[in-house]
Amino acid sequence: MRLDVVILAAGKGTRMNSNLPKVMHALAGKPMIEHVVDCASSLGTEHIHLVVGHGADLIKTHFIGDDSAAGYTSHEGIKGGDLNFVIQEEQLGTGHAVKQAIPSIPARSVEDRVLVLYGDVPLVSKDSLQELIEASAMSPLGVFTLFTQNPEGLGRIVRDESHQLKAIVEERDATEEQKSINEVNSGILVASAIELKDWLSRLSNDNAQGEYYLTDVVAMAVADGHSVESMTTGDEYEVQGVNDKLQLCMLERHFQMIQAQALLATGVTVMDPTRVDIRGDISYGRDLTIDVNVVIEGQVKFGNNVSIGANCIVKDATL
Repeated sequence: MRLDVVILAAGKGTRMNSNLPKVMHALAGKPMIEHVVDCASSLGTEHIHLVVGHGADLIKTHFIGDDSAAGYTSHEGIKGGDLNFVIQEEQLGTGHAVKQAIPSIPARSVEDRVLVLYGDVPLVSKDSLQELIEASAMSPLGVFTLFTQNPEGLGRIVRDESHQLKAIVEERDATEEQKSINEVNSGILVASAIELKDWLSRLSNDNAQGEYYLTDVVAMAVADGHSVESMTTGDEYEVQGVNDKLQLCMLERHFQMIQAQALLATGVTVMDPTRVDIRGDISYGRDLTIDVNVVIEGQVKFGNNVSIGANCIVKDATL
């Protein structure tokens, strides 16, 4: 099986009020899109396609590098030059965005899969994506859904009497009854490459937004007689997209708490897990103590019996 990962990253992010493209805003010291590329590369594929538009040159330079920077290398050894950059000249919807990458995806076998991710959804995990791929192995389409008490603005998951997924309806196109549904679309899906090419070729923009919705492939799959698999999470942070600085800040604090809890679980003494920020890679020996208001950046190695005092910044260091 060949796995191609398409990462959508063409949006401007007007509400960020910044000259930076939205996906280049940092979470834990690196751009959101780098977190997503890291996750994609951890799945063991070398076929990663970045659909870019606004700020494309800046994104490319970050990953490929220039005279002043070496560029990106994942933990699995994938380099920025290995990534396939695809330009979306006009932002005409998520379906249109994925369609721009399709010519780069061969789809030689019925087992070949395409996974669609988003450059502004930085906390999706390898484990969840692997579970989605495995759960959808016998179906041409699988979607990642979320149960939430606040579904406003999100596409609703519509199921039939036997609880089979039959459609995703965007909120602007939803009836009042559909708007009461608390299961929503995360946007993440995995599909048969062969079937996805066919579905994308049949997309229409006859909807309230006048866009080509990727979510319409669900109804197409059902109409073609296929069952659509799904995997559901209750972790809103994992599938939270970032549209403004408040959402970015909320994800930052959540992610930093996860990292602090991981340190505590391995025996590190963290005096206050809400007042330590890790913005890079950290390794350590026994009896590490981290006091309050500590920021750790870059590549940092701590030996045994190390104590970091309050209000310190430790950057690219070995102690």
